[in-house]
Amino acid sequence: MASEVERTFKVDYLARVEGEGRVYVKMRNGRIERVEVGIFEPPRFFEAFLRGRKYLEVPDITARICGICPIAYIMSSSRAFEKLFGIELTEELKTLRRIIYLGEWIESHMLHIAMLHAPDFLGCHSIIEIARKHPQFAKDSLLVKAWGNKVIEVIGGRSVHPVSCRVGGFHRIIKREQLLGLLKKIYDVKNAAKRILEFVLQLPIPDFKRDIEFMSLKGDKEYPILEGRVVSNKGIDVPEDEFEKVVEVQQVPYSNALRYRVKGRGTYVTGPIARFNLNYKLLLPEVREVVEAYGYKAPLTNTYQSIIARAAEVYQAVLELEELILSYREPSQPYIEGEVREGWSAAITEAPRGMLYHAYRVDSEGYVVDANIIPPTAQNLAAMEEDIKAQEEVLWREPYEKAKLLVQQTIRNYDPCISCSVHTVKVIIEKQHS
Repeated sequence: MASEVERTFKVDYLARVEGEGRVYVKMRNGRIERVEVGIFEPPRFFEAFLRGRKYLEVPDITARICGICPIAYIMSSSRAFEKLFGIELTEELKTLRRIIYLGEWIESHMLHIAMLHAPDFLGCHSIIEIARKHPQFAKDSLLVKAWGNKVIEVIGGRSVHPVSCRVGGFHRIIKREQLLGLLKKIYDVKNAAKRILEFVLQLPIPDFKRDIEFMSLKGDKEYPILEGRVVSNKGIDVPEDEFEKVVEVQQVPYSNALRYRVKGRGTYVTGPIARFNLNYKLLLPEVREVVEAYGYKAPLTNTYQSIIARAAEVYQAVLELEELILSYREPSQPYIEGEVREGWSAAITEAPRGMLYHAYRVDSEGYVVDANIIPPTAQNLAAMEEDIKAQEEVLWREPYEKAKLLVQQTIRNYDPCISCSVHTVKVIIEKQHS
């Protein structure tokens, strides 16, 4: 390495992530000169074609932004309209929403943990290779993921892009017997989720630490998913409606995705590790007991430890779902109507990858005038680049292929949903006259 002057890492197509992106790192004499996490997947203009749509159409349209976490988009958009129209859900409807959302957390987290991220820690190319070396982990992962999908299917009508959810609740009443059927294999699912967490806690995690601002919803009595205040470990504490007052948007020339930073400070991280750190006491005792038995607890300050937070949330979700299903009572009506009125409203829910912000302005008849959607991956993009910059010494020292793999793993720590993060990009043309 002593004779090497320049080093460039170029990954044209990021593997094991959702969507199409690339990463480019240029180093000279041991220092990073350039880091670009580029999103070249074209914008789909969701916010633009929401304009003129009736509010009831919005949840189903925005759900198509992502096939992995459609529930998140449905819930953030629905809650924004419900706040504006004065709709207060019954406890039974709130419980049902939490059940289907936790099902999405499970299937999304397990997809990332087992098939996209664990290979980086285990030196494997895919889940197929993991299955040969660690068959129990692979078997457990498939079982738990399938169960999460089944939770969504039972309530939503299908496991991908469910069709039963709507503003104010659901299109139909979900029978208690349908949910109880999910508990037939709950003993096996709980044990598998616990073993997955124990397996993840023993992974060889790179030694990495930098000063990070973590931001998530803050739960009151339960681990946050559908509502809460926006908080950070550096003093932010605002209602969800004021989220845009504490962050600022940034556009870069090499990406079709926007970046977000805390005003006056810099990058922040949202997602499982942020939720874990800011809501640790709200995790069930059984979850904290396993985590602490392996020497971990909040705060996790290493973004490679995000996989630990994800696995903890999977175990948490499975345990909580058993309780919620057993206590579920059928609502007297499937949805609550509200009074349509002109105005603006915003809501945040916790998608598997972090805070998902939806804001809408509607006219007096309930047609969308303007919309703004800020997905978690867009919020994390700047932090991904900061993580890479913070490792310049390691990247310069390690053999080229190992260093290049570390760059890719750094991106996969965040489970980026690239298709969710693409956005419209302003084009500015400057004309010079002689």
